[in-house]
Amino acid sequence: MSPPPPFGRLLIANRGEIAIRIIRACRELGISPIAVHSDADGEALHVRAADQSERIGPAAAAESYLSIEAVIDAARRSGVEAVHPGYGFLSENPAFARAVEDAGLVFVGPSAAVLEALGNKLAARRSAAEAGVPIVPGTTVALGDDPEPVEAIGFPVMLKAAAGGGGRGMRRVDAAKELRPAMDSARREALAAFGDGTIYVERMIAPARHVEVQLLGDRHGSLAILGERDCSVQRRHQKLVEESPSPAVSPTLRTALFESSRRVAAAVDFHNAATVEFLIDVEGNHYFLEMNTRLQVEHGVTELVTGLDIVAWQIRVAAGEALTADVLEASSRGHAIEFRLYAENPYDDFRPTAGRVTAWRMPDGPGVRVDAGVDRGTELRPEYDPLLAKVLVHAGDRPAALARMRRALDETRVGGLETDAGFLRWLVDDSAFASGDYDTSLIASRWVNGPVLTDEEAALASAAAVAARMGATTERPEAVPEAESDWGKQARREALRR
Repeated sequence: MSPPPPFGRLLIANRGEIAIRIIRACRELGISPIAVHSDADGEALHVRAADQSERIGPAAAAESYLSIEAVIDAARRSGVEAVHPGYGFLSENPAFARAVEDAGLVFVGPSAAVLEALGNKLAARRSAAEAGVPIVPGTTVALGDDPEPVEAIGFPVMLKAAAGGGGRGMRRVDAAKELRPAMDSARREALAAFGDGTIYVERMIAPARHVEVQLLGDRHGSLAILGERDCSVQRRHQKLVEESPSPAVSPTLRTALFESSRRVAAAVDFHNAATVEFLIDVEGNHYFLEMNTRLQVEHGVTELVTGLDIVAWQIRVAAGEALTADVLEASSRGHAIEFRLYAENPYDDFRPTAGRVTAWRMPDGPGVRVDAGVDRGTELRPEYDPLLAKVLVHAGDRPAALARMRRALDETRVGGLETDAGFLRWLVDDSAFASGDYDTSLIASRWVNGPVLTDEEAALASAAAVAARMGATTERPEAVPEAESDWGKQARREALRR
């Protein structure tokens, strides 16, 4: 006999693919999933997938998905017992968590007190330092107008928003003359994105890998450390690719990362899901960046290598269940990679695009998972994040996972709007990424509105172009694949033009 569901009805305070993901977990747990929607999302996929949906306001996120009052009213109207915030929007907002609790409902996530302690990056840096965890050199108090604290650290530096995430409010500063305008710009963006213009500064560590550790804790004092993910492939300080385990992490470094993560979690009364993020320098030193006290976009990578359902366990922990032995003793098996499919133009600085999806075919088959929030006919609106889907693969090792991802991308078709699929298909064959020897500068150094070719690659591409013009039938150079998807051909054409 199946155990009783943790809750009867649960409100999902989000949209898109993460709302769909939570709906699926609810179905398996026997919970009735209730969606919310703005006026722009009345016919969205997550609305159609839920048992019921409540309107929470107009298209603008500030008046709908970011409105605490509107979401709480929807929860009351729908008679739910719990609220899952997903990621983004209100997921790390302590005022929202407290409002859920004050309404007599269960917030699926850490307590408001923990969100206050760790949601603010400056507070989290102080907590980590007090716990004996190495942090990136920089300030642990808000940056004022005085440039002296920044100049004392030494350039280059990174300005960061204390309430931030997703690359918002971040600015690299290489010289003193750039500092003032960068500070003003970072504050404006942080204020617009998070309602808080507080910024701080960190020393720029480059080259570096960005690696994070997944945690899952219950209300009974147990903590599961579910391995690490490498998130170093980024554009505009935002992640595009994640994989587990990290090609850059040795067993010794993995032990150190897990111990530091455990110390950070022990510094607060933590429960539910969280991720501790680190930078790793070329000497293998690790530095605490932040602790995200919510579900991450890339949680599926960890689910594939551990076999666990992190979303289901979030809900079960929120209901008071204890983590079981299979969770606490979970280990990583094989290799998993996630590529994010965005509605954006990689040939125009990854600029977001909008429009209607006129064709939609996602990959399938052994070891392939797709988490999508759209289907054919979906209208992509500029008000929201342009993430279309996450394509994930799992295989016995990294080379096999890359081969599986290559096949999956070749099966992918999206029509009606520009996407980053061409870039992703190029990336899976890029020598730096394929080798595993890359860092956070990969995209900036290898792709500038198209592939940046080395002299050797340019010579091979030129030889291939000459052979094609001459109608040659001899075997092509190894750098030019024998068979390419439409996306691969697009990237190759761009390369040959350069």
